[in-house]
Amino acid sequence: MTERTHPWHGIMVATALPLRDDLSVDYDAYAGHCRWLVENGCDGVVPNGSLGEYQTLTPEERAKVLETAVEAVGGNRVMAGAGAYGAAESRRWAERAAELGCGSVLLLPPNAYRADERAVLAHYREVARAGVPVVGYNNPYDTKVDLTPALLARLHEEGLIVAVKEFTGDPRRAYEIAELAPGLDLLIGSDDALLELALAGAVGWIAGYPNALPASTVALYRAAVAHDLETALPLYKQLHPLLRWDSKTEFVQAIKLSMDVAGRPGGPCREPRQPLTAEQEAAVRALTEKALAEGLR
Repeated sequence: MTERTHPWHGIMVATALPLRDDLSVDYDAYAGHCRWLVENGCDGVVPNGSLGEYQTLTPEERAKVLETAVEAVGGNRVMAGAGAYGAAESRRWAERAAELGCGSVLLLPPNAYRADERAVLAHYREVARAGVPVVGYNNPYDTKVDLTPALLARLHEEGLIVAVKEFTGDPRRAYEIAELAPGLDLLIGSDDALLELALAGAVGWIAGYPNALPASTVALYRAAVAHDLETALPLYKQLHPLLRWDSKTEFVQAIKLSMDVAGRPGGPCREPRQPLTAEQEAAVRALTEKALAEGLR
């Protein structure tokens, strides 16, 4: 595989983690899934993110998941999740990613409490010492810490981050980020805001639904960043009922169910996540079957 100059660009799939019925990790299925995503046009994978249920993994499992991804597709195609409660632990995961040759790491702000700006800066300074490019992850809904455009500009000015995964779903932020930090790469963070952020200048997508439908979502992304609305808009409308599940509390369960329906290895989730309700399961199943029947893959 050719080296990627900016390995955080393009479609980096936040990979779901296949679990067996006994909730053990199926590493062979995960390796195959990572390879399949790249073979179907995705640029790389993001192991050990929220979609990969990293919070429920033992340190040994988390390390093996990362190693499995690197062995499957090559380190340059891996953006390793480095989220942890403490900056020291996040730095250790970033250092392990650097040792394995990962192209970048994805880093949440401190989220054990509502951290202030000083704590956020200190957190990113510590992890940046690992020497691997850091992609900030702004998800104030779940972390209660908002990486505002002004704060992102400070982080970028210090050389602490190369990009941001922007999950607020507010496309207005894209333009303010571009004004305050013109060298900071914008990455789409929520599937259901893909078109809006692509048109606003995003250069990548940390994606959820390609886990189930890579070919169609790749086509959507490529058309969107090319501003080919004739291709992108009909696809976006067709996929949006599924894409919006990426922003719901049950996004892991929903995407794994869509994977199962599409013949991919998804499986159950570990607690505290609970199975979808009967109504939720019926809705996700029906939307996925409809997409497949319409030729989306």
